This record gives sequence, C-alpha cells and structure tokens, in this order.
Amino acid sequence: MGDITIFENANRMAVAGWLLGKLGGAPGHGGAITVPGGSTPFPIIDALTEFGGVDWPGWAVWPNDDRIVPEEHEASNTGKIRALLEPAGARVVPLAEDAAPPHFALTWLGMGPDGHVASLFPNTDPQVDDAQVVRRLTPDPLPAHAPFDRITLTLPALLATDAILFTLGGAADKRAVFDAAAKGENDLPVARLLGAARARGIPVTVFA
Repeated sequence: MGDITIFENANRMAVAGWLLGKLGGAPGHGGAITVPGGSTPFPIIDALTEFGGVDWPGWAVWPNDDRIVPEEHEASNTGKIRALLEPAGARVVPLAEDAAPPHFALTWLGMGPDGHVASLFPNTDPQVDDAQVVRRLTPDPLPAHAPFDRITLTLPALLATDAILFTLGGAADKRAVFDAAAKGENDLPVARLLGAARARGIPVTVFA
C-alpha cells in the first residue's frame, strides 16, 4: 500500500499516545494541525489533553471542515474543538471562505463509508489541483444526522502537510473502502488524497 502504516484494533489511548509523540516536545515547539469532526476524534483529543506533554499554546488547530451552524450548535466541529483545546491554550481557527490555511505539521482525518474525507463527498468531485483551498458546498445526499451545508478544506489544503493520520474507528465497512482506495481500486475522495500523498512522499498512518 505504499508508505502507509496501519495499527490494528487500536483504542483511543493508543491514538492519543501516538499524537503525543508527534506533537509533544519542549516549550515553544508547535505549528499548525488540522483535525476532523465526528464521533471518533473528540474522545481521543480529550485523552490527549489528560496526558499532558503537548505545549498547546504553540499550536494552531484548524478543523478539516464544519457544518454551517453557530459554534454553540451541537453540530459545530469548531465549537467542540474549541471547548476541548482552548482551555489548554491552543489557538482554534474557524474555517472561512477567505481563509489561508498554513502548511500543517499533521493532517488528521476521518473517513465516511462512502469514502469522503473532510466534507469532500463523492458528489463534490474533489480535485488534487483545486485552485481553492477552502470551499463552501452542499453534500448530496445531505447526511440525515447533520443536514447542513458545509465549509471544508480542499484536497490541496489537506495535502499541504508533513504527515497524514487516519482514524477509522474500528468500522469494517470503512476499512474495506480504505484498503480499496489505497490499492487504487476506486476513485473516491480518499483514493485521490492517498494517491497524491503517495506521489508526494507524505507518510500516512492509520488507526483501524
């Protein structure tokens, strides 16, 4: 599968420990990372803050994507990230259509069973050479659990990174889609991202 490292049956503490090794360091160490929404990452972020060892005031944290709702809405990724990481000192950066995402030290992604990453659903036909780094769009069909327009980093913004992390949450259907994408057996958004990461030598780590 190229430069992809897969950890099987990993729990949230294992992922948090890996993140600590990636983000921890002496005071003043930092940069920017982008993190996913959904149900999987927030318990991991909570565990990471409990570990300590990350100099959060040195880090800017960007969501991969968000629903177009106020931050206090329960569907807001930014609001949840802010509640967890601002008290630790991180600078949380909400997405805006005129935003200029930096080069990330880490792009942390989830993935849907349909192969979407961030809010780049198959119907949006995301391109590796997209001229925009942030897009507002409407998934089709709208997910029943979150029927909102989205704002999202595009593939070029997600790929402007030193490393990529996927957390698949132990779902067998997601793993099958991911494995097929890694082998180039589909053309879903995740496959496009993985193909570009391979071509650019960006290491990919997966907690399945």
